[in-house]
Amino acid sequence: MSFGNNLRTLIEERNLTQKELAKKLNIAPSTMGSYVQNTREPDFNTLKLFAEYFDVSTDYLLDHNSNQTFSHQEDELLRIFRSLSSTQKDICIEQCKAFVKINYREKEETAKSS
Repeated sequence: MSFGNNLRTLIEERNLTQKELAKKLNIAPSTMGSYVQNTREPDFNTLKLFAEYFDVSTDYLLDHNSNQTFSHQEDELLRIFRSLSSTQKDICIEQCKAFVKINYREKEETAKSS
């Protein structure tokens, strides 16, 4: 994923418009549009401003794997998980455990039928 796609995802998750975010961060709306459309990249200070506003790392915004995770999907999952309340985190963990059980059962069934 590109910077613009990551930025678009963050904007949409917060039910913001590009114009609203531009106003909050004192960025020209046309510049914001260029970032989201991947026709322009922010300078370092603006990049840090986005990271602080959305509470994500600059690595996340730039889609740079810092070798602490294996993929963008893991980065995304970790970012989302960290934004949840304690109760929501507990529910998320239980749902993930259910997926693991389902996958294990499916593997067993596939092995038996082979």
